[in-house]
This record gives sequence, C-alpha cells and structure tokens, in this order.
Amino acid sequence: MYIKTIEEIKMIKSSSILVSKTLGMLTNEIKPGINTLYLDSLAEEFIRDNGAIPAFLGLYNYPYTICASTNEKVIHGIPNKKPLCDGDILSIDCGVKINNYYGEHAYTFEVGHVNEHIKKLLKITKKSLYLGIYECKLGNNIGDIGYAIQNYVEKHGYSIVREFVGHGLGKKIHEKPNVPNYGLKKMGLKLLNGLVLAIEPMVNKGKKKIKFNNDGWTISTMDKKKSAHYEHNIAIINGNPYLLSTYKYIYKSLGISSKEEDLF
Repeated sequence: MYIKTIEEIKMIKSSSILVSKTLGMLTNEIKPGINTLYLDSLAEEFIRDNGAIPAFLGLYNYPYTICASTNEKVIHGIPNKKPLCDGDILSIDCGVKINNYYGEHAYTFEVGHVNEHIKKLLKITKKSLYLGIYECKLGNNIGDIGYAIQNYVEKHGYSIVREFVGHGLGKKIHEKPNVPNYGLKKMGLKLLNGLVLAIEPMVNKGKKKIKFNNDGWTISTMDKKKSAHYEHNIAIINGNPYLLSTYKYIYKSLGISSKEEDLF
C-alpha cells in the first residue's frame, strides 16, 4: 500500500475536485440527441483550460478523455457519434492529472425520462458506494468494504461485477491495493491512515457475467441488461473516510438537494 502525507492528499483532492467540476459541467449537456464524442471534446477542453492534463487520454493507449458507457455497457465505453436516446443511462468516468497527482471518478446519468426500474438500479448502486466508503476506517480490512457493497446490492436482487475493482490512487492512477466490490468481513489488508482509494461499485441489473467487446475497450453485460457505475475518491484521515471527490456540482446542475456526502 502507498501511504500518503496530508500534503499529498491535498494534491490528490485538487485533482479529484477538478474531475467533479468536469462532471458537473457535462451534466447540463447530457440529453437526448447529444453524442458522447461531443461530451468528450467538452471534457478535454474544460480540463486543459483549468491547467490539468486529461488522465485517461493516452493511458494504456486509450484515445479519449472520458469513458462513456451507455445502458448495458459496464465500463470503458468509447465516445462515439451515436445520439443518446430518451431513457438511456450513461456512465461517465473521467480523470485528471495536476502536479503529478491523479483524481478520477464516475457517475451514472439519466438521459431524459428513465423508468422506475432503472432509477432503482441507480439508487441502489450509489447507496452501495457510500456503504463501502463508510467501511474505510482505520483497523478495518479491504474485505469489509467489499462485503458492505456486495451484501446491499445482492439483497436487492442485483449482481456485482467481479473482473474489475476499485484501487489505490496517487502518483499513479491505479495503485495497490485493489478494492473488490465483493468480499468477506475482516479479510484482506488492514486499512491504514493515509491510504487513498477509489471505491467504484459496478452493478448489473441482471447476471454478473460480462463480455469484452470487439473494440478492445468496452465491457458489456453478457445478458444485455443495464449496468450502473459510481466512483468516489477517499482518504483515510484520523481513522475515518474523507471524501476527496464530490457530486455536488452534478447536483447543482440538476437542481438536486442531497445530504448523502455529509457523513464524509
């Protein structure tokens, strides 16, 4: 594990907050008829205008600034010219690098009018994220995070993707330790002060099985049922989780009042 100083955590938070602002900026643009390639260009321009580097662009040879995953696409969706449709859901994952430190997180957006079954999927997935974050405490184990997420998600009849997990974050966008969204209590590495993590449940409406698409990047559900993805960056400080990212810019654009981040 890579333990960070308070100064390093402040640097990571600066990067994370710029991602939060980028997602907030994109919120008003997400509507039926807009394509994700357009959203990608807006994100790159906004990040560079704020003195940062798009973290995903060129990472492992990925060619875009955001990952834009619609409906049954779980993660790593490639931006394209296909217009979004009313009733779609769109997960946007984005990262930036400022002063050699990374921030990156994700949010699943509703496009137009989404039915109540899909709203529930999004609600449960996001709630599981915060339940996982709550377990990021000194003395707990990595398994406590995954157990909290898995138990809540499966209790509601959904499934957890196994092949992709959360991770550490810092001078590299993917650091140790891995943080699975499933697991057993009191198993795995002990959590320590100064640890910075990206917690990111990926939840499928149907079965947990996924497939790799022919484009070499996109991951989709095997049964073609919808999938949701939320991600926050946190640090463990004085024994408790401290949010480095925020959805408040998204909620401001949507006109939503939320207290979900108040605990952190």
